[in-house]
Amino acid sequence: MSEDIQSTEFIQIGLPDSSILTVKKESTVYEIIGNIGKGLQKAAICAKVNDRIVDLSHRVSADSSLSVFTFDSREGKEVFWHSASHLMAQAVKKLFPEVKVTIGPAIDDGFYYDFDKKSPFVPEDLERIEAEMKKIQSEALEITREELSKDDAIKLFSSLNETYKVELLNELDTDKVSIYRQGDFVDMCRGPHVPDTSYIKFFKLLSIAGAYWRGDEKNKMLQRIYGVAFPDQKALKSHLAILEEAKQRDHRKLGKELELFSIQEDVGPGLVLWHPKGARLKNIIESFWKDEHYKNGYEMISTPHIGRANLWQTSGHLDFYNENMYSPMDIEGQDYYVKPMNCPFHLAIYKSKSFSYRELPLRWAELGTVYRYERSGVLHGLLRVRGFTQDDGHLICRPDQMPEEIDRVIDFCLKMLKIFGFEKFKLYLATKPAEKSVGDQNMWDSATQALEEALKRTGIGYEVDEGGGAFYGPKIDIKITDALGREWQCSTIQFDFNMSERFDLTYIAQDGKKHRPYMIHRALLGSLERFLGILIEHYAGKFPVWLAPVQIIFINVGEEQKDFTEHIIDKFTNMGIRAESDLRDETIGYKIRDAIGKKVPYIGVTGKREAENNTVSLRKRGEKDSSEIKIEDLISLIMSDMRPE
Repeated sequence: MSEDIQSTEFIQIGLPDSSILTVKKESTVYEIIGNIGKGLQKAAICAKVNDRIVDLSHRVSADSSLSVFTFDSREGKEVFWHSASHLMAQAVKKLFPEVKVTIGPAIDDGFYYDFDKKSPFVPEDLERIEAEMKKIQSEALEITREELSKDDAIKLFSSLNETYKVELLNELDTDKVSIYRQGDFVDMCRGPHVPDTSYIKFFKLLSIAGAYWRGDEKNKMLQRIYGVAFPDQKALKSHLAILEEAKQRDHRKLGKELELFSIQEDVGPGLVLWHPKGARLKNIIESFWKDEHYKNGYEMISTPHIGRANLWQTSGHLDFYNENMYSPMDIEGQDYYVKPMNCPFHLAIYKSKSFSYRELPLRWAELGTVYRYERSGVLHGLLRVRGFTQDDGHLICRPDQMPEEIDRVIDFCLKMLKIFGFEKFKLYLATKPAEKSVGDQNMWDSATQALEEALKRTGIGYEVDEGGGAFYGPKIDIKITDALGREWQCSTIQFDFNMSERFDLTYIAQDGKKHRPYMIHRALLGSLERFLGILIEHYAGKFPVWLAPVQIIFINVGEEQKDFTEHIIDKFTNMGIRAESDLRDETIGYKIRDAIGKKVPYIGVTGKREAENNTVSLRKRGEKDSSEIKIEDLISLIMSDMRPE
C-alpha cells in the first residue's frame, strides 16, 4: 500500500494517555473504542471527539483526539439518564397517545420529563409506564440522530401536534436542528444518546410532581415524572436504598419532629420560622462562627436590611440582578429595596474614610439577612428559601497580599467544614466566562493564577470549570460530601473586578498615589439556612454534643424525685450545659421512648437510689444499657464533649 493511499484511507486518533491509534477514516467511535479494548467498548456510553461530546455512532473523518466516557463519569451519567428520559417519554406516548411532551433532561441524580396531560398521573400509572419501558428496552430499538432544517423540524412536530416542541423551535436562532428517533418515537434533542434502548436495563420511576412550563407560574401546570436508571441491578438497588435513607433524613421531616423550624403559608413561602430549639441550634453555629472569625483576624460589621435605589444602581444590581430583587418600597418619595446582597453596604463602609496601604488587608464579615425572589416551584425547605442569613465576608487587600489572603481563606474554609463533620471535598477553579466579563485580561490572568497556585498548595485535587467564573472575576468553589455521599456546594471564594470600579475603591500606596485594591468575596458555609438543612440530613438529626440544641434530658421516676431533678437542671444550666427535664406524670418507659425520639445525646434518669447517692442513671444515644454516674463526673463528661474537634 502506497503512503498516499494510506494517508487518504487512515487517520490518527490521540488518546488521553498520549498514545496514538491509526484507524480507517469514517470509522465510528464505537469501532475505534474496540481497538482500545473490548471491555471499554462494552462499557462506553459516549465519547468526546476533539471538543465535542458525540454518540458512539459518530463517524470520525479526520485526525482527532478521543476521550471515552462510561457510566462512572459525569458525562456518561448525563447521557445515560437523558436517554432514559426519552425511553420514559416513548412509553408514556404509547400508553397515553394524547399526551404532549415538553422537555426531559438529565439532572444530578437521575432524570425527569414534563408532560401535558389533561388528567393527572396516579401512582399506578408509574407501574404501567415502567412495564412499557421494559418492553421497549427489550426490543433494543436503535437510537439514531438526524439533522433537519428548522422549517422541516417545525413541520414534523406540527404534524405530531407537539406544540411545545414547535414553540421551542420557533425561538431557536439556527437553520438546522437535530432530532433523535427510536422506533416510532421522535424528539428534538442535541444529544448524544446511547446506541439503542437495550443499554438502559435497570430503572425506577420515583415520583410525580407539578411543574410550570418553563418554570413560569403564568404558564400551564405540567406533570413531571422523576426517575433514575443504572447499567446494573446492584447499583440501582444501592441508589434506591440511599433514597429511602434520604427520606428518613429529610430535613423538613426532622425539622418538624425535632421542633426546629416551620414554614407556614400564612407567613409566606420560603420564609423560615425558627422555633426555640432551632433558634438555639442556629445561635450555636452563629456564635461559633463569630468566635472563629475574630480568631482569624476578621472584624464584624452590621448593615441594614434595606438601602436606597442609588446604592443598588451603583452596585449594578438594578441592571444585572433586578429579577431576583423584590419591588421597591416608597419612603419619603425615595425608592428603597430590601437587600439581596451585603457587599454594597460593606463597600459603603470602606468608602467612609481613606485607607493607607499599611491598613490593608481588611477582613470584614457579617451574618447578614438577605432577601431574594425565588419562584414558588423551586422553594424547598431550608435548601431554597426567600429570606436567609448569608455567611458573608469581604477581603480588601493590596495586589501583593492576594496570594497569602487566598491561602488563609481556603485553610479557614476547610477547617470550618471539617469541624462540622465533613471530610470529603471537591475543589473547582472557575475561570473567565467566554461571553461576558469585566476587568482587563491581566487582572484575570493574575487572579486566576493566584487561585490555581493556592489550590495546588492545598494538596487536594481540583478540577477546572472552564468559563464557570462570574462575570466580575474567577472563583474557587468547594463542594462537600455528606453521610449519604451527596455533594453540596457551600464555600466559595470569588474575585471581584467590578465592585472596586463601580464604587471607585482606592487606597494610598507607598508612592503617595491612589491605587485600586483587590476585592474578594468569600462564604465559608453559604446560606446558614441551607447549611443547617444539610447538617440536619448529614447527622439525621443526631447532632454531636457541641451542636445539639438539647444535650441531655433528665427524667424523674416518681414525684418524690422532682425537686432533685429540678436541682440538677439548675446546676447544669448554670454550667452552660443545655439541659431539659421531663417531669410529666407518665411512665418511665414512655418518657424514655419520647426522649430517644428527640435524638438527644444523653438521657439521665433520676430515681430513689440516684437521689440518695447524688447520681443519675445515664443512657447514651444509640445505646440500650444505662450506667450510674456521679453528677460531677457527668458534668465533666458533657463539658469535654462541648468543644468542637
